[in-house]
Amino acid sequence: MKYTFLGKNNSLLYIESEDILIYDAQSALDFMATINYEKDCNRIILDKKAINEEFFILSSGIAGEICQKIVNYKFKLAIIGDYSKYTSKSLRDFIYECNRGNDIFFADNLQQAVDKLDSAR
Repeated sequence: MKYTFLGKNNSLLYIESEDILIYDAQSALDFMATINYEKDCNRIILDKKAINEEFFILSSGIAGEICQKIVNYKFKLAIIGDYSKYTSKSLRDFIYECNRGNDIFFADNLQQAVDKLDSAR
């Protein structure tokens, strides 16, 4: 894993990993606790490949559980990736609604992720 601080005041942590880091709600919680403890940061940017693919199948319930943990523990998350392969209307609506909020964002590239997290309240 490679860590890079970005954004205003270096307040965002971009984590690059070839491995899946988040499989389910418990691994998300463990991941957030580790990042908060080791890096003292609660604004994270991840590549889509670091998250279990089942996250993007909304009927699995994984996305809802993980998002709830992120909000409850006052983290901000931007996920970078290409979402064009997903045809589910409910997933597209989910991504749209998340991007209108202040906690979880889906970005096409790193700069977009930085901009979204920097402007999040």
